[in-house]
Amino acid sequence: MKKGFVGDIEKLTEKNEDFRRVLYTGKHLQLVLMSIPPGGEIGEEVHEEIDQFIRVEEGEGEIVIDGNRTRIEGDWAALIPAGARHNVINTGKKPLKLYTLYGPPEHKEGTVHRTKEEAEASHEHFDGTTTE
Repeated sequence: MKKGFVGDIEKLTEKNEDFRRVLYTGKHLQLVLMSIPPGGEIGEEVHEEIDQFIRVEEGEGEIVIDGNRTRIEGDWAALIPAGARHNVINTGKKPLKLYTLYGPPEHKEGTVHRTKEEAEASHEHFDGTTTE
């Protein structure tokens, strides 16, 4: 019986081609892969009750947290506290590959958005259902 998530997160992140792919949802924490195309961005957002950790594996870009811009690239990480307005922008020539942890979860278990447009058209949010 599987318990938790164990895997090569670097390899999974680098191989991911979906804008957003939920890998694991626990009661208090969620693991999500993201791939942002060149010139693309997550889009400015605020999670009022959710802290977020972001780890970049490949590519380069900028992260903006409450108006403060910081250049990011592979091996960089960021922590975004609940209530902070933020965005991640791909300024490079190849996809920006990252994974993010939400605490508590933000997205519905099993969510896959192949593109940002698909993500924006979806109004899904975490509904309490976990991976196991």
